[in-house]
Amino acid sequence: MNTKITPDHLCRAAVVYVRQSTMTQVTGNLESQRWQYDLAGAAASTGFASVSVIDDDLGRSGSGSTERPGFERLVAQVCSGNVGAVYCIEASRLARNGRDWHHLIDLCALAGTLVIDPDGAYDPRLVNDRLLLGLKGTMSEYELSLMRQRGIAARDSKAGRGELRFMLPPGFCWSEAGKIEIDPDEHVAETIRLVFAKFRELGSGRQVFLWLRSADIKMPVVLRNVDVCKLAWKAPAYHSVMQILHNPLYAGAYAFGRRAQRTRIVDGRARKATGVRKPRDEWSVLLRDNHQGYISWGEYEENHKLLTENAHMKKNCDRKSARGGRALLTGLMRCGRCGRMMRVFYGSAKGNAIAISAAATMLTWVSAFVSALAASGSTAPLRCRF
Repeated sequence: MNTKITPDHLCRAAVVYVRQSTMTQVTGNLESQRWQYDLAGAAASTGFASVSVIDDDLGRSGSGSTERPGFERLVAQVCSGNVGAVYCIEASRLARNGRDWHHLIDLCALAGTLVIDPDGAYDPRLVNDRLLLGLKGTMSEYELSLMRQRGIAARDSKAGRGELRFMLPPGFCWSEAGKIEIDPDEHVAETIRLVFAKFRELGSGRQVFLWLRSADIKMPVVLRNVDVCKLAWKAPAYHSVMQILHNPLYAGAYAFGRRAQRTRIVDGRARKATGVRKPRDEWSVLLRDNHQGYISWGEYEENHKLLTENAHMKKNCDRKSARGGRALLTGLMRCGRCGRMMRVFYGSAKGNAIAISAAATMLTWVSAFVSALAASGSTAPLRCRF
């Protein structure tokens, strides 16, 4: 038995921390998982009073950007003073960033808890052991950054040639030669063509969605479970229709990097939000005429422009399409000073809104507004919101 493991340590509990970064590793890298669970037997044979396994963080990254309830549980048990040793197969299982790693080492030093891996036992209260643990944590953090840097560079290089494979939207599939091609299932292809045909007819994504609902037409949806993808038919959803209309892949263009990650600081930790849309000029890759599409690039541009004009809640000065309802010029009239779109508000606590419900009242209000704008000149700017 290692001389650093004293009877004081053995009378306390040993905790085995088990972690794998992704669900793909959890389902595929079973040997690493067994190796980690086998540490419980090694701790029991050493003579610890009790052995507990913390595996709540299976499938969670140790980079610090993901919440890890298992690691928080481990820290709480170490702080209680009831843990004699923490078992792990390597430092990267406990933490991939210096903040979590050194925080745990500091707590282990205060509570007199050992850190044990297959290479030996380390006492954070000893200077040499603490130095070695610090180097292990630093190397683990550097290794993660290096692997991420190499992986991103290789991915971007492959995507730049249009060869990077990713999950395709409904209506497309990868050929044996690694090219994107239209799904050979005619039912799927005809449903996608129907969406674009109805959009050209109705001119609104929401109206296409409502028409599909009223016609009781099922939409193909790609379901993904880890690495397994399958096609399912479901009732139309608004976001599914809009994704089809906005996706440049349907126009025969290979597009990659259309969304980005946004990092925020929450409770002193970095939290990453994925799926943030980027402007087209900031996309990583855009290769037009890469494969056969359902529409041409010109049709895609026209559809995108029409969708932008239909988006009345976006704060821009682009032309807007007219809206339905009893009010006249809804979505068409703009302020003569700032160019913002005029809207009708029904009631206001501050009293700066006018309730307009009838077309005749709206017409009278427009005439009064134009007269006031002409008479005001440049002395008193008019408000855009009424």
